[in-house]
Amino acid sequence: MFFQGLQEDIEAYKVRDPAARSSLEIVFLYPGFHALLFYRLSHYLWKLGMHFLGRMISQVGRWFTGIEIHPGAIIGRRFVIDHGMGVVVGETSEIGDDVTLYHDVTLGGVSPAVNAHEQVGVKRHPTLGNGVIVGSGAQILGPVLVGENAKVGSNAVVSKDVPAGVTAVGIPARAIMPKNKSEIGDFWAYATTTEGQPDPILLSIEGLREEIKALINRVDELENLDKKQLRDEGQVGKNSSLSKRLSGGKR
Repeated sequence: MFFQGLQEDIEAYKVRDPAARSSLEIVFLYPGFHALLFYRLSHYLWKLGMHFLGRMISQVGRWFTGIEIHPGAIIGRRFVIDHGMGVVVGETSEIGDDVTLYHDVTLGGVSPAVNAHEQVGVKRHPTLGNGVIVGSGAQILGPVLVGENAKVGSNAVVSKDVPAGVTAVGIPARAIMPKNKSEIGDFWAYATTTEGQPDPILLSIEGLREEIKALINRVDELENLDKKQLRDEGQVGKNSSLSKRLSGGKR
């Protein structure tokens, strides 16, 4: 069962990372895969009640890979950490099957630092459903639920539940329903889609900017038109005065 799981993890890297040319390359050169090996061993020891030894092995894994996965976390099958440096997975995190994380992702807790002893065994970290993709630099904080096949865009900060099948972007993160429902569940690197990662607030601001720009241009046109009319009226007035003087001189 253990080796079958490892083979599934290797195949998952091949499917989701076009740079993975062979199983040998993944086994020897992929820090995300190495971190997963350290986690599987430390988690096994953690479940046996050997907490100190489990933490020690996870710490060694952190030194070697730059990826910190607490042995108390629960991680499903075919888990992929691409690049991986700076990834943090907290103690009570729960990760489903076919989940992908990119570098600098944090699955963190937001519990207060005081009365830490009262928080032992309390759910403090996120839960990621099956098929979730989390882009680089994203922070998912607290005991929130990210639904199945949801995506979290790069550098987003998630502190509320994310419904299944949507993309969460921005700070704080806001959920965007994909226009093409058939793409829900498809793998997109860094949680991007064919529609990009449009932040609805930024789109609204951009729309307002365009409207303001159009209004400014219109005001400029009207001001230039008024100036032209004033110049024309002034020229007509000068011509009328000149005509009067000329006609008076003839008399």
